[in-house]
This record gives sequence, structure tokens and C-alpha cells, in this order.
Amino acid sequence: MSQLGWVAGTCTMLFCTLAALYAATLLADCYRFPDPVTGKRNYSYMEAVKAYLGGTILYKLCGWMVYLNLATIGVGFTITTAKSMVAIQKSHCHRKNGGDAPCMFSNIPHVVAFGIVEILLSQLPNFHKLSWLSKLAAITSFGYAFIGIGLSLSKIITGHGGKTSVAGVDPSSSDKIWRMFAAAGDVAFACSYALVLFDIQDTLKSLPPENKVMKKAVSIGGLIMIIFFIMCSTSGYAAFGDKTPENLLAGFGDDMAFWLVDLANVFIVVHIVGAYQVLCQPVFRIVELLAGRRWPKSKFINRENPVRFGKIRFNINMFRLSWRTAYGVVVTIVAIALPFFSDMLALLGAIGYWPLIVYIPLEMHIAQKKIGKLTIRWFGLHLLSFLCLLLSLAAASGAIHGLYKGLNAYKLFQFKE
Repeated sequence: MSQLGWVAGTCTMLFCTLAALYAATLLADCYRFPDPVTGKRNYSYMEAVKAYLGGTILYKLCGWMVYLNLATIGVGFTITTAKSMVAIQKSHCHRKNGGDAPCMFSNIPHVVAFGIVEILLSQLPNFHKLSWLSKLAAITSFGYAFIGIGLSLSKIITGHGGKTSVAGVDPSSSDKIWRMFAAAGDVAFACSYALVLFDIQDTLKSLPPENKVMKKAVSIGGLIMIIFFIMCSTSGYAAFGDKTPENLLAGFGDDMAFWLVDLANVFIVVHIVGAYQVLCQPVFRIVELLAGRRWPKSKFINRENPVRFGKIRFNINMFRLSWRTAYGVVVTIVAIALPFFSDMLALLGAIGYWPLIVYIPLEMHIAQKKIGKLTIRWFGLHLLSFLCLLLSLAAASGAIHGLYKGLNAYKLFQFKE
């Protein structure tokens, strides 16, 4: 919001979130083919694309984009978590040594710690085993959002709000347009939930129909998300103005609020621990499914080895253990090497937003409902798709520009805040 300003920021946020919400409700109808209630199930985004749109090239390209996007989101989540953990560390340092103390800490230990936790949790075999973690993540997401909004409103009410403008931060700067584009990518990144919609829908019972339940859940969840996005962005920008920090919570450093800020950062960490697993499970699932089909007689890949510790019993699959551990290690190493927070999120959002969140769901809806070419509805859907394409291209250019500048300023594996 601080980069885009009041008008462009509000319009961009509403457009991105509402377009993603609309496309997600259409996508829920494509879980079965050809009929959304009685048709054959599509267990993944890739299978739905193959069923509705056909074509080997599009099917494979979509698969690579979906799973690469989900994998790289894990890198963004890892960086975000490390920043929150460093913020807690810096808060304690300032309270102990004074507000002017040069408290600089490396992200690397926190990235490694987060990576170890995720490697352990990734051994849970599927979505059904993650329900408790998903609920905990949802609760903590409300927690840190309310804290951020509350602290922002307190700052505004007490008359300590920042200077805001219609055009956003430093409109005369040569980098202004690039930062605006990257900011749009940040918003698009926050709308990527449709990538795991089929994996979640696959856990629902067939009665009542999955598509109706999922559309209701997406509509309620999406609208709540939009409300919180608007509240956080507007209250945060009003509180700090043109000096809005990259991490909103980092701006609340006074002694009266430090415990609330630390609590909010803890909530962020817990939330992302759960979100990371939800978004990585489809990647784990497709690799293990393909490996099982390729080597059906391999004991290393398919055998479940029972393990018992006292009264606790569980199974260990050696392929799942080794591959998911390797995945976690790679994500951790990439997060350490490339700690570019906002620009990385913007690039991820730009890459996935138009093709995966908007274009393909709209095309599958057109194919399912047999919407005729050159009809008013056909034109409307393609106009929405075209506008989202322009936004994605702009966001990608801004993110790439930011990453290029970041590569010139940082050294690999050497990063402190």
C-alpha cells in the first residue's frame, strides 16, 4: 500500500483478490469431469487441466508451473519466518542494551532451525494427518493480524500516524514505477491458494457435493482474507505513512508494545510452519505417486516399515523419508543463499498469478459450460484474463528489477538484519 498509494493500492488489492476468488469458485466446479457433481474425480490440478483442456504440452507445462511455484513458495515462507525470528531476537537485544544498540543478527541459524522443523513435519504422510496443524495455523493467522491492526489503530488514534499520499512513497524517484510493479506482485502472491484447492477438495465427502462445499468455503475464506488484507494495509499505511517498514510489526518498537509484537511474530512463525506443509504436500504427493508408478515392485519406494516406540506405532517409508528430507534441505539452502524477501514474493506471485490462478480456471470453466465464442460472457472472461496478464507482466518486471539490484548489494550466504 505504501508503494502504490491509497488509490492504486486499494484498486490493485481489490482487483487481485476478487479476481482470484471468482476464479477459485469456478475451479471448484472442475474437480469432477464432465459434470461437477457426478463426473469422474480429478485428484490434482494437472488432471483437471488434462480432462478439460487436453493437450500433452499444456498438461505438462501446467504441472511443472504448479509444482515449481509451490516449491518456491516454500523458499519465500522460509525467508519470512527467519525475518520474524530475527525480529524477536532484535527486540530482546534492544530492551537489554537500549534502543540505539547496533543489534544485527544473521538469518542463517533461524533458516536452518525452521528447515529442520519442516523436515520433521514433512514426514506426516498426507493432508489427513495435517488437520491439527492447519487449524493451529489458521488461529495464529487471526492472532497476528489482529495485533498488527490494533497496534496500527492505536498509533493513529494517539496522533502519531505517518504522512500518507495518494501516489505512495517518493513519487519522483526513478525506481518508483518498478517498486509499484513489485508491490502488485506481492499482492498477487497472497492470492495463490487455488494451487492446492483440488488437494483439499479431495479430502471432502461426496455428500453434500464437494463442489458446493468447496465453493462455500472458498467464498467465506476469500472474503475474510480480503477484509483482513484491506484492514492491515490501510491501517498500517495510515500508521507509518511513507516510512512504512517492509515488516509492519517491525515499526512497533516501543516498550509498551514489545510483548505484543513478539507474540505476533511467534504467531507468524507458527502460521507459516502449517502453511508450508499445506503447500508442500501436493509436491510430495505427485513425486511419490510417479515414483510408485515407475517402480511398482521397489520395496524402497513402496514398502511401509512399521516402527514402535513403547505404545506409539507408526510406519516409515524409506523413499518418503529420504526424498522429503532432501527437499527440505534444498529449500533451506536456497533460502539462505537468496534472502530477498519482497522481490522474491513478488516474482513468485507474478509467475503463478495469471496462468494458474486466473487463465486456466477460466478456460476450464468455458470448456465445461460450453460457452460460445464471441458471446458477451466469453468476452467478459477473456477481458478479465487479459487484465490479469498485464498485471502479472508488470509485477514480474518490477520483481526482476528488484532482484537484480539485490544481487548487486548482497553476497551469497552472508546476510544480517
